[in-house]
Amino acid sequence: MRALLCAVAAGLLGMAVPAQNSTVLKVEFSNPNIDPSHWTLILHPDGSGHFHAERGSGPPADGLETMEPTIVNRDIQLSRPFTDRVFETVRHHKFMNVSCESHAKVAFEGWKKITYTGPDGQGSCEFNYSKDREIENLGESLVGVANTVTEGARLQMVLQHDPLGLDKEMQYLLEASGDGRLQQVCTISGILQRLEADPEVMERVRKRARMLLEQANK
Repeated sequence: MRALLCAVAAGLLGMAVPAQNSTVLKVEFSNPNIDPSHWTLILHPDGSGHFHAERGSGPPADGLETMEPTIVNRDIQLSRPFTDRVFETVRHHKFMNVSCESHAKVAFEGWKKITYTGPDGQGSCEFNYSKDREIENLGESLVGVANTVTEGARLQMVLQHDPLGLDKEMQYLLEASGDGRLQQVCTISGILQRLEADPEVMERVRKRARMLLEQANK
């Protein structure tokens, strides 16, 4: 069933232990050169979380010239395997009580501040680029999640105001989810289900939505 997307995580929500309620990973991103220029992601060990982003003045982070939501503010559910990897990485790096910024002369991709708070410890670090491969990959993965949630909000706007633009959006979504720019497509399963079932949109859009739903359900 489509409703079981990311079910590896969502189906276990009722089994979360009390300690998880007090364990929080907060990710803050800022880059004035792109849109959204700032976003915050709150994540719990069971994969539940909340995402908030506000529109900036720069071009879209994905380079697409299309309408952008002014504010994205929604609860999300990530898969359990993905969430487990995130928290394992954080704990492996002393709850982020490490020096994670390389200070290397590399392109500016945005500051990522990762803060962990839990009964077993706490810590925080901020970086643009980290020489620690695990931390750098962690940052890229979380940015990929944010990009996916933002894209889901954009799809809702395009469906309402420019249905013909869905073809380009869906092509981008399929390509970006394949190369890792977008991660955890299950977070936007609702709008994908809506597109798949909508007889008013292009068949190609419905087909791509179906493909993405199948990928997210694996």
